[in-house]
Amino acid sequence: MPAARKVIITSAVTGAIHTPSMSKHLPVSPEEIAEAAIGAAEAGAAVVHMHARDPRDGRPSQDPAHFAPILDSLKRNTDAVVNLTTGGSPHMTVAERMRPAVEFKPELASMNMGSMNFGLYPMLDRFPEFEHDWEREHLEKSRDLVFKNTFADIETILEHGRANGTRFEFECYDIAHLNNLAHFRDRGLTDGPLFVQSVFGLLGGIGAHPEDLMHMRRTADRLLGADYQWSVLGAGRNQLNLASIGAAMGSHVRVGLEDSLWIGPGQLAESNAQQVTRIRTVLEALNLEVATPDEAREVLQLKGRSAVGF
Repeated sequence: MPAARKVIITSAVTGAIHTPSMSKHLPVSPEEIAEAAIGAAEAGAAVVHMHARDPRDGRPSQDPAHFAPILDSLKRNTDAVVNLTTGGSPHMTVAERMRPAVEFKPELASMNMGSMNFGLYPMLDRFPEFEHDWEREHLEKSRDLVFKNTFADIETILEHGRANGTRFEFECYDIAHLNNLAHFRDRGLTDGPLFVQSVFGLLGGIGAHPEDLMHMRRTADRLLGADYQWSVLGAGRNQLNLASIGAAMGSHVRVGLEDSLWIGPGQLAESNAQQVTRIRTVLEALNLEVATPDEAREVLQLKGRSAVGF
């Protein structure tokens, strides 16, 4: 029997989609976010995908001062790969969104591969009461919001990454984003192994049907050939089922409270670690092995934790 395949689990710890009033378990303060990431790593996540929030009201923030205490704690308490967002929040400018990755020079950073509508407003029907005024505004404004990621924006972020030795998790919310990634690869602005995070189920992007997942995989195979690593992210209630299907088809997986607040129907997840543990159970039932952080570094050809700027 051949050796079991190594699967990289990414935990997206807090994100910029959900708001504090939606779940008491969503980490907000630097201490909570760091603790959640460390717990996810201890549960088996090789990669922790990091956003920060303003601790005063839980508003998404790309201020490096809000990231610094989180990164200091992670550097001291885990060897997990730290993946910093360049997506930030769709309400931010590209210059704002880039600040943490430029300053802290991580091993890995996220990269959104195209402009898109980014509809969060349906959550207003499920969460009618909010503690902070910004939360309702955050959701309501997404009715008329374009998440801007132009070719020039992507080029700029790629250039900063190249200068700092940072590689990217390429977040592809639709088929066009795969074509964009192939375009930049063909121009020599990025090279393999490309870490492709297929994102399913966000309003404005590709759907969350298994046929959508298979279409995304077939297209990635056709455009990118063998020189990419594939990961699957299902939003909301799609998190576990799409990650399970993807893993069975050869993907890595991403879970976390950024992408879903839930652990089961009507049941809020109590932690990122709980979601990591659940998908780890699925992987082990499929006779797949969970990659360690160093194994993830080798697969993704990362520069190593000693070469970061934090």
